Amino acid sequence: MEKYMLIFRNNPAIFQQAAPETIQQNIQQWMQWMGQLGASGTLVGADQLQFGGKVVSTSKKSVTDGPFLETKELVGGYIIIHAENLDKATDVAGDCPALNFEGSVEVRPIQVQG
Repeated sequence: MEKYMLIFRNNPAIFQQAAPETIQQNIQQWMQWMGQLGASGTLVGADQLQFGGKVVSTSKKSVTDGPFLETKELVGGYIIIHAENLDKATDVAGDCPALNFEGSVEVRPIQVQG
């Protein structure tokens, strides 16, 4: 089994406009989806990212506060999963609740060192 990182991106404005019941339903979908991944042995690890932080730009060699909530797309978290190949990892990402809020999931193979 290979390891893959699923990176969750979403538009914070979508959440700001959503009804509390809709947000609660999405949270339940996340809990169910993550529970299924854990129970099947697919899930390796996961973390949600806090708002704020710093952005380092190599092109301008600067450090600024951010990312900001006004951005159109924000990385909200990630998980590491086991999958046979990139197609199988992509299938796992296709069930992600982030997609219900106009989000996206980037699926990246993890390069094993050594």
